[in-house]
Amino acid sequence: MNKLKLSLVFFAVLLLTMSSVAATCNIIVITDPSGNDPNGAAAGSMSFADNMFQSTFLLSRSNHFAVLSGGTGSSDTRLDSIVDAVASLENNASAASAASLASQFKGARLVVGGPNIGAAVGGSFNAYVITVDDSSNDIKVTPYNSGVATLQPGQKGAIIHLRNTAGNPLYGTADSVRKETAMNIGKMIRDGYPATTILAEAMGEVAKDSGEKYGGGGVNLVSGISTSDMFTPKELNSTGYPMDEEYSKVCDSCGWAMGFPAAEAYEKCPVCGGDLRTVYAYQALGDALTVSSKAVSVSVYGSDRPGLAETTKEIVEASVSKYGYDASAISGSINRGINNGLLVGVDHVEPKDINVKQGSKAVGVYYKSLPSERSSPAWDLPIDGNILTILGSIQTAVGIILILLVLFRSRLLKSFQNR
Repeated sequence: MNKLKLSLVFFAVLLLTMSSVAATCNIIVITDPSGNDPNGAAAGSMSFADNMFQSTFLLSRSNHFAVLSGGTGSSDTRLDSIVDAVASLENNASAASAASLASQFKGARLVVGGPNIGAAVGGSFNAYVITVDDSSNDIKVTPYNSGVATLQPGQKGAIIHLRNTAGNPLYGTADSVRKETAMNIGKMIRDGYPATTILAEAMGEVAKDSGEKYGGGGVNLVSGISTSDMFTPKELNSTGYPMDEEYSKVCDSCGWAMGFPAAEAYEKCPVCGGDLRTVYAYQALGDALTVSSKAVSVSVYGSDRPGLAETTKEIVEASVSKYGYDASAISGSINRGINNGLLVGVDHVEPKDINVKQGSKAVGVYYKSLPSERSSPAWDLPIDGNILTILGSIQTAVGIILILLVLFRSRLLKSFQNR
């Protein structure tokens, strides 16, 4: 609960410093109500609007539930509704009961859920509830726009809310896209896809077809993994990363990867010469949330330089894939990235700067930012710097002598001839 309180405090400060914003797409998918599948429940939010920060969804890693916010109400209204919903869920309230609290706040919307409590949406919404019958595999898609819509505990299914934001060039598409995406979610649940993959595919479809495309991001409700700031805006009052655009290029042969826009410069893998596969943002979301033998949760500390977290994640994933969870190998890979110019603005790291938790497939990297806006660290030369200073002085002296010889060569030659 303490971590949730800290998140709420951050959310409150954030709301005071930015214009009003609400997620216009909220999705919760539950494919394994037992909670045994590490990828069996996922949730995410995005919008055409600015300021889609991670705090538009709150994740309880200990109790495995998420609260997604939105609606037409003011920022403080949404914050109040979130605080009440979190408190009720911490006191073992049902998803329906927590979501119903949104109706007490003008214009607010709450979408809440988890593998053990089901899911629900309340307040101001236009949503579909999708259920898939275990025995018959029948898909049922039901529209709701008032009261509380619920996916019952123990039921495989999903909830998708979608509206269009004013100013979106695709305004007016939300109704048809919401219905079509709901049907496709049902089909993927029926066909056995994990919730994390279904969430990613649904967000990609919504982004392309409705224009509500800026991150936001997603959470894995069972494993406690979040996309963190992968897609969120770098500055206040700006949009996040478009979920339907290219995010990175990856070499499946050796694991090398590079994020856009830098990836545009590469047609072949610079390491092994292999073909590069383009990964779109919604696919990167699914990869980040899905727990597998290759999945790594990477956290970066000490610097908020743009692109640093994304590139570090790619380097760490490639290192883990090749060498395993070895702090020395990971630090070596990161330092090669610094030397090659892939990572800028940070100093070299040592194995002690790498926090490895193999059991939870997590790696923390602690950077030290370089001073005075330097982009790369000083060279680690095998000789003392004072020697270089002396050598430099000698070279300068020799250079001056050579210049004098050139300037006075005719006089020196004449003097020599006279002798």
